[in-house]
Amino acid sequence: MLCVCVPCLLKVASVKEESEETQKEVEMALLTLSRMGYCLIERELYLKKITEIIKHQQKQRNLTKLAYQSAWDFLIYRFWVDNSLEEVIVNELHFSREAARELEELTKCVNWKKKEEEMNKEEAKEEFALVRWLQTSNIYFLSCRLQNEEYVELIGSIVQVYRAAKGNYGVISNQCIYPLKIAAERRDVRVEDLLNGGAVDTVLEGMQQPTLDDNVMRNCLYFFLNVSKRLKRKTDDELEVKGKELNRKVFEKLEEEGYEDVITSFHKIFDYLNKKYYDDLSLSISDYLVNV
Repeated sequence: MLCVCVPCLLKVASVKEESEETQKEVEMALLTLSRMGYCLIERELYLKKITEIIKHQQKQRNLTKLAYQSAWDFLIYRFWVDNSLEEVIVNELHFSREAARELEELTKCVNWKKKEEEMNKEEAKEEFALVRWLQTSNIYFLSCRLQNEEYVELIGSIVQVYRAAKGNYGVISNQCIYPLKIAAERRDVRVEDLLNGGAVDTVLEGMQQPTLDDNVMRNCLYFFLNVSKRLKRKTDDELEVKGKELNRKVFEKLEEEGYEDVITSFHKIFDYLNKKYYDDLSLSISDYLVNV
Protein backbone atom coordinates (compact mmCIF):
# COMPACT_ATOMS: atom_id res chain seq x y z
CA MET A 1 0.00 0.00 0.00
CA LEU A 2 2.86 2.40 0.79
CA CYS A 3 4.28 1.91 -2.72
CA VAL A 4 0.95 3.12 -4.11
CA CYS A 5 -0.17 5.69 -1.52
CA VAL A 6 3.05 7.65 -0.93
CA PRO A 7 3.67 8.63 -4.60
CA CYS A 8 -0.04 9.52 -5.04
CA LEU A 9 -0.10 11.74 -1.95
CA LEU A 10 3.16 13.43 -2.94
CA LYS A 11 1.74 14.10 -6.41
CA VAL A 12 -1.23 15.90 -4.83
CA ALA A 13 1.08 17.75 -2.41
CA SER A 14 3.28 18.94 -5.31
CA VAL A 15 0.51 20.89 -7.05
CA LYS A 16 1.55 24.55 -7.03
CA GLU A 17 -1.81 26.14 -7.84
CA GLU A 18 -2.73 28.54 -5.03
CA SER A 19 -6.53 28.35 -5.05
CA GLU A 20 -8.18 27.77 -1.67
CA GLU A 21 -9.50 24.36 -2.72
CA THR A 22 -6.07 23.22 -3.96
CA GLN A 23 -4.40 24.45 -0.77
CA LYS A 24 -6.80 22.34 1.29
CA GLU A 25 -6.01 19.27 -0.82
CA VAL A 26 -2.26 19.87 -0.50
CA GLU A 27 -2.60 20.36 3.26
CA MET A 28 -4.61 17.14 3.66
CA ALA A 29 -2.13 15.15 1.52
CA LEU A 30 0.85 16.36 3.59
CA LEU A 31 -1.00 15.88 6.87
CA THR A 32 -1.78 12.29 5.84
CA LEU A 33 1.87 11.68 4.95
CA SER A 34 2.99 13.07 8.32
CA ARG A 35 0.83 10.52 10.14
CA MET A 36 2.70 7.56 8.64
CA GLY A 37 5.04 7.67 11.61
CA TYR A 38 8.03 5.33 11.56
CA CYS A 39 6.90 3.15 8.64
CA LEU A 40 9.81 1.99 6.51
CA ILE A 41 9.49 3.62 3.08
CA GLU A 42 11.99 3.30 0.25
CA ARG A 43 13.85 6.58 -0.38
CA GLU A 44 13.12 6.35 -4.11
CA LEU A 45 9.41 6.74 -3.35
CA TYR A 46 9.61 10.07 -1.54
CA LEU A 47 12.97 11.86 -1.20
CA LYS A 48 13.08 13.79 -4.49
CA LYS A 49 9.46 14.97 -4.25
CA ILE A 50 9.44 15.92 -0.56
CA THR A 51 12.73 17.79 -1.02
CA GLU A 52 11.26 19.72 -3.95
CA ILE A 53 8.15 20.60 -1.90
CA ILE A 54 10.22 21.93 1.01
CA LYS A 55 12.61 23.87 -1.25
CA HIS A 56 9.72 25.42 -3.18
CA GLN A 57 8.11 26.52 0.10
CA GLN A 58 11.39 28.07 1.24
CA LYS A 59 11.36 30.25 -1.89
CA GLN A 60 7.66 30.92 -2.49
CA ARG A 61 5.96 30.58 0.92
CA ASN A 62 2.76 29.30 -0.64
CA LEU A 63 1.91 26.47 1.79
CA THR A 64 -0.14 26.86 4.96
CA LYS A 65 1.75 26.67 8.26
CA LEU A 66 0.31 23.24 9.01
CA ALA A 67 1.06 21.89 5.52
CA TYR A 68 4.71 22.97 5.69
CA GLN A 69 5.14 21.52 9.17
CA SER A 70 3.57 18.25 7.96
CA ALA A 71 6.05 18.01 5.08
CA TRP A 72 8.93 18.27 7.56
CA ASP A 73 7.23 15.85 9.93
CA PHE A 74 7.09 13.21 7.21
CA LEU A 75 10.80 13.68 6.40
CA ILE A 76 12.00 13.78 10.03
CA TYR A 77 10.23 10.50 10.77
CA ARG A 78 12.15 8.96 7.87
CA PHE A 79 15.34 10.42 9.42
CA TRP A 80 14.60 8.51 12.64
CA VAL A 81 15.08 5.20 10.80
CA ASP A 82 17.52 6.34 8.07
CA ASN A 83 20.49 8.41 9.29
CA SER A 84 21.79 8.71 5.74
CA LEU A 85 19.26 11.56 5.32
CA GLU A 86 21.27 13.68 7.75
CA GLU A 87 23.24 15.62 5.13
CA VAL A 88 20.06 16.54 3.22
CA ILE A 89 18.10 17.58 6.32
CA VAL A 90 20.89 19.51 8.06
CA ASN A 91 23.02 21.06 5.31
CA GLU A 92 20.72 21.16 2.28
CA LEU A 93 17.28 21.87 3.75
CA HIS A 94 18.45 23.47 7.04
CA PHE A 95 15.90 22.09 9.47
CA SER A 96 17.16 24.09 12.48
CA ARG A 97 16.87 27.40 10.63
CA GLU A 98 13.43 26.60 9.19
CA ALA A 99 11.99 25.27 12.46
CA ALA A 100 13.32 28.33 14.30
CA ARG A 101 11.71 30.73 11.84
CA GLU A 102 8.38 28.89 11.84
CA LEU A 103 8.27 28.76 15.64
CA GLU A 104 8.98 32.48 15.85
CA GLU A 105 6.22 33.31 13.35
CA LEU A 106 3.68 31.00 15.01
CA THR A 107 4.54 32.42 18.44
CA LYS A 108 3.53 35.85 17.13
CA CYS A 109 0.33 34.49 15.52
CA VAL A 110 -1.07 32.76 18.63
CA ASN A 111 -3.00 35.01 21.01
CA TRP A 112 -1.50 33.81 24.29
CA LYS A 113 -3.98 35.82 26.35
CA LYS A 114 -6.90 33.77 25.04
CA LYS A 115 -7.88 30.47 26.61
CA GLU A 116 -7.71 27.46 24.31
CA GLU A 117 -11.49 27.07 24.12
CA GLU A 118 -11.81 30.72 23.02
CA MET A 119 -9.63 30.30 19.92
CA ASN A 120 -11.15 30.41 16.45
CA LYS A 121 -10.46 27.65 13.92
CA GLU A 122 -7.44 29.36 12.35
CA GLU A 123 -5.83 30.19 15.70
CA ALA A 124 -6.30 26.59 16.88
CA LYS A 125 -4.63 25.33 13.68
CA GLU A 126 -1.62 27.59 14.28
CA GLU A 127 -1.31 26.40 17.87
CA PHE A 128 -1.49 22.80 16.63
CA ALA A 129 1.30 23.46 14.10
CA LEU A 130 3.44 25.06 16.83
CA VAL A 131 3.10 22.05 19.12
CA ARG A 132 3.98 19.72 16.24
CA TRP A 133 7.17 21.74 15.49
CA LEU A 134 8.21 21.21 19.13
CA GLN A 135 7.56 17.47 18.86
CA THR A 136 9.42 17.24 15.54
CA SER A 137 12.35 19.08 17.12
CA ASN A 138 12.50 16.31 19.74
CA ILE A 139 13.07 13.69 17.05
CA TYR A 140 15.59 15.93 15.27
CA PHE A 141 17.71 16.43 18.39
CA LEU A 142 17.55 12.70 19.13
CA SER A 143 18.57 11.71 15.59
CA CYS A 144 21.03 14.36 14.43
CA ARG A 145 24.77 13.85 14.90
CA LEU A 146 26.20 16.59 12.66
CA GLN A 147 27.71 19.72 14.20
CA ASN A 148 25.32 22.51 13.27
CA GLU A 149 25.85 26.24 13.64
CA GLU A 150 22.08 26.79 13.38
CA TYR A 151 21.29 24.92 16.62
CA VAL A 152 21.40 28.14 18.64
CA GLU A 153 18.62 29.62 16.46
CA LEU A 154 16.32 26.67 17.14
CA ILE A 155 17.11 26.67 20.86
CA GLY A 156 16.41 30.40 21.02
CA SER A 157 13.04 29.96 19.30
CA ILE A 158 12.00 27.18 21.68
CA VAL A 159 12.89 29.53 24.54
CA GLN A 160 10.65 32.22 22.99
CA VAL A 161 7.73 29.78 22.84
CA TYR A 162 8.28 28.86 26.48
CA ARG A 163 8.20 32.46 27.66
CA ALA A 164 5.13 33.29 25.58
CA ALA A 165 3.20 30.22 26.73
CA LYS A 166 4.14 29.91 30.40
CA GLY A 167 1.30 32.16 31.62
CA ASN A 168 -1.88 30.60 30.19
CA TYR A 169 -0.52 27.60 28.30
CA GLY A 170 1.35 25.49 30.83
CA VAL A 171 1.09 22.33 28.72
CA ILE A 172 2.91 23.99 25.80
CA SER A 173 5.55 25.64 28.00
CA ASN A 174 6.23 22.27 29.65
CA GLN A 175 6.69 20.68 26.22
CA CYS A 176 9.48 23.18 25.53
CA ILE A 177 11.62 21.72 28.34
CA TYR A 178 11.92 18.27 26.75
CA PRO A 179 13.75 19.26 23.51
CA LEU A 180 16.11 21.42 25.58
CA LYS A 181 16.84 18.42 27.81
CA ILE A 182 17.53 16.26 24.72
CA ALA A 183 19.78 18.98 23.27
CA ALA A 184 21.81 18.99 26.50
CA GLU A 185 22.44 15.25 26.05
CA ARG A 186 23.79 15.59 22.52
CA ARG A 187 27.53 16.20 22.19
CA ASP A 188 27.02 17.83 18.78
CA VAL A 189 24.99 20.59 20.48
CA ARG A 190 27.55 22.89 22.06
CA VAL A 191 27.07 23.99 25.66
CA GLU A 192 27.58 27.60 24.55
CA ASP A 193 24.61 27.16 22.16
CA LEU A 194 22.45 26.19 25.15
CA LEU A 195 23.74 29.19 27.10
CA ASN A 196 23.50 31.72 24.26
CA GLY A 197 20.09 30.44 23.17
CA GLY A 198 18.68 31.07 26.65
CA ALA A 199 18.13 27.40 27.52
CA VAL A 200 19.86 27.62 30.92
CA ASP A 201 17.67 30.52 32.08
CA THR A 202 14.54 28.84 30.71
CA VAL A 203 15.12 25.53 32.47
CA LEU A 204 15.78 27.41 35.72
CA GLU A 205 12.44 29.19 35.22
CA GLY A 206 10.84 25.80 34.60
CA MET A 207 12.09 24.53 37.95
CA GLN A 208 10.59 27.53 39.75
CA GLN A 209 6.97 27.05 38.67
CA PRO A 210 4.52 27.15 41.62
CA THR A 211 2.97 23.85 40.52
CA LEU A 212 5.43 21.49 38.90
CA ASP A 213 4.85 18.20 37.10
CA ASP A 214 7.33 15.50 38.16
CA ASN A 215 8.24 14.69 34.55
CA VAL A 216 9.06 18.35 33.91
CA MET A 217 11.22 18.49 37.05
CA ARG A 218 13.02 15.31 35.99
CA ASN A 219 13.75 16.81 32.57
CA CYS A 220 15.02 20.03 34.20
CA LEU A 221 17.34 18.08 36.48
CA TYR A 222 18.63 15.92 33.64
CA PHE A 223 19.32 19.06 31.62
CA PHE A 224 21.68 20.40 34.30
CA LEU A 225 23.18 17.01 35.06
CA ASN A 226 24.13 16.54 31.42
CA VAL A 227 25.43 20.10 31.07
CA SER A 228 27.58 19.77 34.20
CA LYS A 229 28.96 16.37 33.10
CA ARG A 230 29.89 17.72 29.70
CA LEU A 231 31.60 20.77 31.18
CA LYS A 232 33.71 18.55 33.43
CA ARG A 233 35.01 16.35 30.60
CA LYS A 234 38.73 16.84 29.92
CA THR A 235 39.57 18.36 26.53
CA ASP A 236 42.61 19.95 24.91
CA ASP A 237 44.06 23.09 26.54
CA GLU A 238 42.19 25.64 24.41
CA LEU A 239 38.82 23.95 24.85
CA GLU A 240 39.51 23.39 28.54
CA VAL A 241 39.93 27.14 29.09
CA LYS A 242 36.72 27.77 27.16
CA GLY A 243 34.98 25.01 29.12
CA LYS A 244 36.01 26.56 32.44
CA GLU A 245 34.53 29.90 31.39
CA LEU A 246 31.27 28.23 30.36
CA ASN A 247 31.28 26.24 33.57
CA ARG A 248 31.63 29.48 35.54
CA LYS A 249 28.73 31.13 33.67
CA VAL A 250 26.39 28.16 34.07
CA PHE A 251 27.10 27.59 37.74
CA GLU A 252 26.87 31.30 38.54
CA LYS A 253 23.28 31.08 37.30
CA LEU A 254 22.68 28.01 39.46
CA GLU A 255 24.21 29.66 42.50
CA GLU A 256 22.05 32.76 42.04
CA GLU A 257 18.95 30.59 42.35
CA GLY A 258 20.34 28.24 45.02
CA TYR A 259 20.34 25.13 42.84
CA GLU A 260 24.02 24.17 42.62
CA ASP A 261 23.99 21.95 45.72
CA VAL A 262 20.72 20.34 44.64
CA ILE A 263 22.08 19.42 41.21
CA THR A 264 25.29 18.04 42.73
CA SER A 265 23.37 15.90 45.22
CA PHE A 266 21.38 14.29 42.41
CA HIS A 267 24.42 12.99 40.51
CA LYS A 268 24.69 9.76 42.51
CA ILE A 269 21.00 8.94 42.71
CA PHE A 270 20.43 9.56 38.99
CA ASP A 271 23.43 7.44 38.02
CA TYR A 272 21.78 4.61 39.96
CA LEU A 273 18.28 5.24 38.63
CA ASN A 274 19.55 5.36 35.04
CA LYS A 275 20.60 1.73 35.28
CA LYS A 276 17.20 0.39 36.27
CA TYR A 277 14.33 2.79 36.50
CA TYR A 278 14.73 5.62 34.01
CA ASP A 279 11.98 4.43 31.63
CA ASP A 280 9.36 4.14 34.37
CA LEU A 281 10.67 6.46 37.08
CA SER A 282 7.80 6.84 39.56
CA LEU A 283 9.44 8.90 42.29
CA SER A 284 7.78 12.22 43.13
CA ILE A 285 10.93 14.16 42.35
CA SER A 286 9.45 17.54 43.20
CA ASP A 287 9.03 16.35 46.81
CA TYR A 288 12.84 16.39 47.14
CA LEU A 289 12.88 20.12 46.37
CA VAL A 290 10.40 21.17 49.03
CA ASN A 291 13.10 23.03 50.99
CA VAL A 292 14.76 24.72 48.01
